[in-house]
Amino acid sequence: MRRLLAILAMLALAGCAGGPPERTDNLCRVFEQQPSWYDYARASEERWGTPIAVQMAFVRQESSFRHDARPPRQWLLGFIPWRRPTTAYGYAQAQNPVWGEYLDDRGGLFSRRTHMKYALDFIGWYNNNTHQRLGISKRNARHLYLAYHEGHTGYRRGHWQNDPRLQRTAARVESTARTYRAQLQECESRFQCRHFWEFGPFCDA
Repeated sequence: MRRLLAILAMLALAGCAGGPPERTDNLCRVFEQQPSWYDYARASEERWGTPIAVQMAFVRQESSFRHDARPPRQWLLGFIPWRRPTTAYGYAQAQNPVWGEYLDDRGGLFSRRTHMKYALDFIGWYNNNTHQRLGISKRNARHLYLAYHEGHTGYRRGHWQNDPRLQRTAARVESTARTYRAQLQECESRFQCRHFWEFGPFCDA
């Protein structure tokens, strides 16, 4: 039993150990440092349709690739630690209610917001819902992010149109996704088919 618990603990921690990559402005360098993240992003793209570059641009914006990222804590009277403004947590900064919806839909006893595999799958799942409900292309990083930040109802209401700061953030996500896409074209072959079981007709690199 102890051995089983130890194995499960190691699996739960895999993908979230260590600090963020040294160069978050270069997706090739990110994947060189964390090659398993490429596998997770590729699996999410194949399942849900959001391109790898868009997924990773979301993570960079939301958490700067920190697995335990949270919104800054508020302070009462300027010096008493108080609650945080939202329940956002992990690589994708998923909040409790929508993370609960994801778990109900996808299942997964060991799904964690602090694990890149599930964070990227969550982003793909959410963007797929955005596409179905709002008709936004899965390659439109700017508007996908606006819907991600505001929620589907908030996006429909259009308050983001009068929020210059949020629009600048969405434009930054779009720019990062564009840069990441160009970088990935130069290095993706290094991360495809690197496992011993990926060969011949079983490898689609």
